[in-house]
Amino acid sequence: MSERKRGNPTRLGDVLPAVMGEGKLGERLEQAGVIVRWAALVGPQIAKVTQPLSVDRQGVLLVAVTSSSWMNELAMMEPELLRTINEKSGVRRIERIRWRLVR
Repeated sequence: MSERKRGNPTRLGDVLPAVMGEGKLGERLEQAGVIVRWAALVGPQIAKVTQPLSVDRQGVLLVAVTSSSWMNELAMMEPELLRTINEKSGVRRIERIRWRLVR
């Protein structure tokens, strides 16, 4: 970041790009965007029976599933889902999906 004179505030728009690049914060925000866009990424049928919960630092997406039969089906579809999620989101940093059964 550039030096500034004491007493002169720095505009947030001038600081934010530098902060986003530090500590991989920008990458983490991109990963979290998958949660927000989940239904658009996987489609309404899958979105109806799932809920994305979190993405860890290793790119593992944790997703809650409403039934064991859906969990088994989605586990088999994981390679295809990963490809779709990473291509549509433009992130390419979701490495794996972990499914959690919730009732």
